[in-house]
Order: sequence, then structure tokens, then C-alpha cells
Amino acid sequence: MTESSPAHQAPPGCPAHTDAVRLAGLEYQQTPAQMYRALRREHGAVAPVLLDGDIPAWLVLGYSEVTYVTSHDELFARDSRRWNQWENIPADWPLLPYVGYQPSVLFTEGDEHRRRAGVITQALEGVDQFELAHNCELIADRLIAAFAGSGQAELMAGYAHALPMRAVVQMCGMPTSGEDTRRLVEDLRISLDAAEGDDPVAAYGRVGERLRQLVKDKRENPGPDVTSRMLLHPAGLTDEEIVQDLISVIAAAQQPTANWICNTLRLLLTDERFAVNVSGGRLSVGEALNEALWLDTPTQNFIGRWAVRDTQLGGRQIRAGDCLVLGLAAANTDPQIWPDAHVGAENAAHLSFSNGEHRCPYPAPLLADVMARTAVETLLERLPDLVLSVEPETLTWRPSIWMRGLTALPVRFTPVVQ
Repeated sequence: MTESSPAHQAPPGCPAHTDAVRLAGLEYQQTPAQMYRALRREHGAVAPVLLDGDIPAWLVLGYSEVTYVTSHDELFARDSRRWNQWENIPADWPLLPYVGYQPSVLFTEGDEHRRRAGVITQALEGVDQFELAHNCELIADRLIAAFAGSGQAELMAGYAHALPMRAVVQMCGMPTSGEDTRRLVEDLRISLDAAEGDDPVAAYGRVGERLRQLVKDKRENPGPDVTSRMLLHPAGLTDEEIVQDLISVIAAAQQPTANWICNTLRLLLTDERFAVNVSGGRLSVGEALNEALWLDTPTQNFIGRWAVRDTQLGGRQIRAGDCLVLGLAAANTDPQIWPDAHVGAENAAHLSFSNGEHRCPYPAPLLADVMARTAVETLLERLPDLVLSVEPETLTWRPSIWMRGLTALPVRFTPVVQ
């Protein structure tokens, strides 16, 4: 259960209050919406929290407050070297892949960020969305064929994660299958959403090694892919800059999109509003995709921003160097924007792709939508009588405060003879 820590003595200069809440525990992991409501009632739009190892930070819960933070880089910047807690961070801290400074677009600011983000944007703009949709449909057909004859499947591992993984690595110029690719994706998962016993720091190092080899290969033999376009861009990024930015691109595209696919399928298969016309119902699929971003956004929380100077936010005194965690899921369900507690699925003003200059770079959200929409529509068209094989209330969420995704989505259907 999520715990308060009244006896916790915060290190000097930290933002923690005596009522800071640990972002941990089964209650948080399985029913985060309830925890956000409780935090909002007790603390308002900005709550003092404790990260792994009781490291203090602020969780920004309000929609307007998250929008403000992400729109004011001069107050809340991305370079994590500003953090006033580095002396308290151990070398094996599990969140280091999130916050340890890297020469990546994620941590750049100002003109340098615009230069790096511009390279990514142009490289992604070279992806033909119709070709991507076609490739995703082919990938979906191959994945479905592997289990269609059995009449049952576990969609999280066998479909939702596998499809965007293959699509993204193909976009970047890697083979869509094989042990090398499988290990890369598994290490990305570990580095971003480690389970008990995983070593996220080591996994992140292996991801970098694999992508350094990819960049070297593409430097020698460029092709029609994202990596080659980044290498050939006139901005002249170094190989290491490209490696770090590729990690950001692949990590942002693969796991969040996989969770988006599965969260949407869960909604379609469990919510009676979609039951009548779920099979091949394209309008319903579009509504479900958008509603999933509002209510079960794949990236619940994002760390973070670091205060450039002493300031105030949501009635809180924020000190220079304090860490702010962006509560994207909490902001999306802020009662200030949904006073009647009804989230309008037709509204696309969610913060699931963040906001401001450091939001997910265009056209990445469009490409993620192509992958997710194609995955969901193809599955429902190929297996029109798809239903859950367990009771909806027995579905469980991954034990993560950062990502929102199911541990498994078991289904059954009429076997299809190939």
C-alpha cells in the first residue's frame, strides 16, 4: 500500500515535507486514479513525494500546472545536472536510466534542443504513413497467424508488444526479428520499466552498445530508414548523439505504443458501450484509442523537470534544483477540466504526448496512432468474435508508477484455419 512517511527526515535542501508520499505499493500500481484523487485532496495540484530510496521530488497533478511547467522551460528545464539531490543518489539507483544525464535530445535545452529535435522530426517525416500502415498490417497478419488456429491467445506479449517493436526497428533499419532485436527490446523494457530482479542500468548500457553498432553499420551503408536520415542530416550530429537520440525514439515508440494498443483492446472488450459494434467498428476503435489516452495513458508519470530557480507552483514553494515529476495520467483526469467526471472521447487535448517544446516530436504521435490503430483494427477484423477468456476484474496492471500496461490480456475466439 502507498505509505505516508511522517518520520522521514529529508536531506538538507530537499523539497520533501513530513507528509511526503512514497510512489510505491500495490494500491498505487493497480488503482492509480484513486491515489491521484487522494493526493489531490490532501495536497492540491502539486504533491510532495518520495521516489525509490526515499529521494524527494514533487508530483505535478493538475492539468493547468503540468501545462504551465512544460510551457516554461526558463523555469523548469530538462538538464538533470541541476538536481539538488545528486549527492544522495547511489550508482545503482533504478531510476538512473530516466534521470542520469546523457548527451540526448531529452536533456538538451534552447537552441541545442531545437537542433536535435529538428533532426528527429525530419527523419520521422520521411516515414510514409501509408507504407507504415501497410507494414503494420503485414506484421499483424503474421503475428495473428501464429495463434489464430488455437482459438486462444495472450495478446500482451504475443501481439501488442511484438507489433510496434517490429515496426519501430524496421523504421530504424534493423531486422524485424531475430535474437539481437529481441534482446534489444527486452533491454529497453528493463531500462524503462524494471521488474524485481532486473538491472535497469546494465540493460540501458546494452541498448547503447547495440545501437552504436547500428549507427556504425548505417554510416557505412545508409538506407531508406530513420537512422540513415539522421546520419545524413546537415546538422551533422555525432554518432554518439544519434545513438542517444535513437534510444529516445525507439523507447518512446515501442513500449508506450504497445501499452496503448493493449489498453485500448481492454476497453473495447470490457466496456459495454463498445460491445455492440466492436467488430470492425472503425469509429469505435478511434474513440477507444483516444479514451485510452485520457483514462489509461501509457506513460502515467514522466520524470522530469528541474527548477532553474526558486519559484512557486500550485501554492508550493519550489526550490532551485528540485525535481518535478509530470503526472500526465493525473492531469488527464483533473476534475478542473472534467468537472462532471465524464471524459469526452472526442476531445484530443490530453497530455499523453506531453506538452511544450519537449513534447513528443511531430510526427511521432501520428506514427504511433498509425501503429496502434492498425494493430487494433486488424486484430478485430481477423478475429471478429474475440472476447476475454477471464473475468475483466481479474486483469492486473504491471507494477509500475511510470507505465500503464496490463501484465497479460488473455482472449479466446473461434479458431481460424490457415
